Amino acid sequence: MSESSAKVVFWVGTLLSLALFLALTFDTHGKFDALTHADRLDDKVVEGKRVFEARNCNDCHTILGFGGYYAPDLTRAFTRMGEDTIRHRLERPEEALAASYRKMPQQRLSPKEIDRLVDFLRWVSAIENNDWPPQDSEVRWKSSTRRLLAGAALSPGAALVSEEACLACHALGDRGERKGPRLEWIGTRRDAGWIAEYLANPGALLPGAAMPPYDKLSEGQRKAIGEFIVSLADGRGRETP
Repeated sequence: MSESSAKVVFWVGTLLSLALFLALTFDTHGKFDALTHADRLDDKVVEGKRVFEARNCNDCHTILGFGGYYAPDLTRAFTRMGEDTIRHRLERPEEALAASYRKMPQQRLSPKEIDRLVDFLRWVSAIENNDWPPQDSEVRWKSSTRRLLAGAALSPGAALVSEEACLACHALGDRGERKGPRLEWIGTRRDAGWIAEYLANPGALLPGAAMPPYDKLSEGQRKAIGEFIVSLADGRGRETP
């Protein structure tokens, strides 16, 4: 190839790449309001962001790709943990994270500040950002619903999760509520024995836990639920508390 031909290839490739980059940038900006659900960005969410910034939460936590890596990513915190767990951690981190080697400081947030932080994290969790971060992938979460339906007839634990209306507070796949943490996420952090013990007396293991005790269930039933929840984490890897 001659020098002139090489220059032509270089400039054509560069200009095409630039044109593609600008077109994709323009397209993304055109969809920005829809992707971020800007219609839900009200005064409460804005106030929650200000609390987040004032308390320097980004010093330890990453959110939308920005921040520290000491503590868990908060981009999908509401999806992963639910409202009650977030509130518990903000109100009493010394109890909620007592078993964790990572310690969260007591910020002494007011009830209003906690409400606004929950509003902010709820809004951030709904942003459509190509299913990021991967450990909280919505596609992978939703696949667990099929496992629940397919396993209900074969797994005693799956049947009990359905019978005891666990999804009235917890999410599983694309079903359930988001008051408590996702069942799949619990399975990445706890073993079946711990879950069975927690079901008998939640407050004994996590003081201040909002979940009611399921001591009416036998030890075997609670262990079956624990084994089912842990099985949901297969392929996702184990996480530290």
